[in-house]
Amino acid sequence: MKKTFLLLFAAFALTATAQTAGGGISAQMLQQMERQYAAQPANKALRNALASNAIDNLTKNHANAGALDTYFGIETKKQSIHDQQSSGRCWMFSGLNVLRANFAQRTDSLTVEFSQAYLFFYDQLEKANLFLQGVIDTAKEPIDAQRVQFFFKTPIGDGGTFCGVADLAEKYGLVPMAIQPETFSAENTSRMAALIKSKLREYGLQLRKMVAEGKKPADIQRAKEEALSQIYGMLVMTLGEPVKEFTYAFRNKDGKQLTQAKRYTPKSFYDEVVGGPINGTFIMVMNDPRRPYYKTFEVEYDRHTYDGHNWKYLNLPMDDIEQLAVASLKDGRKLYSSYDVGKQLDRKRGYADTENFDYASLFDTTFGMTKAERISTFDSGSTHAMTLTAVDVDANGKATKWKVENSWGASWGQQGCLIMTDRWFREYMFRLVVNKKYVSDKLLKDYEQKPVMVMPEDPLFQEDR
Repeated sequence: MKKTFLLLFAAFALTATAQTAGGGISAQMLQQMERQYAAQPANKALRNALASNAIDNLTKNHANAGALDTYFGIETKKQSIHDQQSSGRCWMFSGLNVLRANFAQRTDSLTVEFSQAYLFFYDQLEKANLFLQGVIDTAKEPIDAQRVQFFFKTPIGDGGTFCGVADLAEKYGLVPMAIQPETFSAENTSRMAALIKSKLREYGLQLRKMVAEGKKPADIQRAKEEALSQIYGMLVMTLGEPVKEFTYAFRNKDGKQLTQAKRYTPKSFYDEVVGGPINGTFIMVMNDPRRPYYKTFEVEYDRHTYDGHNWKYLNLPMDDIEQLAVASLKDGRKLYSSYDVGKQLDRKRGYADTENFDYASLFDTTFGMTKAERISTFDSGSTHAMTLTAVDVDANGKATKWKVENSWGASWGQQGCLIMTDRWFREYMFRLVVNKKYVSDKLLKDYEQKPVMVMPEDPLFQEDR
């Protein structure tokens, strides 16, 4: 017994040694790290400072902390700021901001605020259907196949893009915020989402089993519809039942009623405030320096409705994107845009600049990856959508700074807005949705190329939240 134990111990020791020699951290490596750290006397003081202070407080660049220049030579009309609370619906807030700004510009004096809770209900129901149908479509593939894993990993979520606003609003219409206000679960989505995800995964396994057993397509469809009915009920309980008809009168920005109250359905209200289809009126452009410019790409399965539109975009250099944005803003048109908003963001001031924080000096290193390298390694990508509202340009017409309406409440940042320098904009801006009237014939032709299909697992194709 003792001999057996000694043999096992020796084998374990040899295995551990082999693992260390093959790439593990050896005792000698650890000692060398310790010596290198101890050789820098300042490290002790820095460690003590970091023990009781936030990293951003210690790295804030004092030379960049002066008063902000809040003047913008090109600025669209201000509108009320909303708050997405603890939800990932920034894409919807930004998209609806654009639609209500277009309505206000078209009518001059009338204003409207759209219900995010109403459209979010159908977004979640449609995403549930997209998951269930996707599971059926891939049911003959192994459970660990990449596309099957894509569906089961995130059956449903808050995030999205402007394509979702276009597809959902056209299909289900819009209602005013006053008619269907927010609920607790609309503003705090995590628990609702977790429960619905769990139930959808359960249903997904049942549907895969039915396909494997050779059940009739009609029976599988019936099972899917029963599953959706359960999800519908859960959404009604948490988000409220979607409004079917309502009475509404338009007001101006001061709250004065300017029209006679009228009876609407969500679709007739959409027709009045939007005036026609959204799809077909815009293009989405992106700056992805990993891929060739002036080529069109499409993200497989990146859509909100099964029968809707995949996310399709034209890849452009930042110079071209900025020209499109300036042309739109000069004409008073706000734009849906998205960013890696957490990078170099001074939250207190609502100011984004590449020189806000000097992390490199604190840690005695460099952070030298290019935009393409950051994307490729998942270090950077689009995380948050905001509504682009203003730009300032120099004497040569070159942009120097930008402003967006955010969806973190009116008390955040610059009265609910974020100011960003052009150098930050170029590094951390990713997506822009622009009306076709501001796009050149050449770029429109480029956009109509047959798109290259890319996978939704790509580092850059995360949804805006």
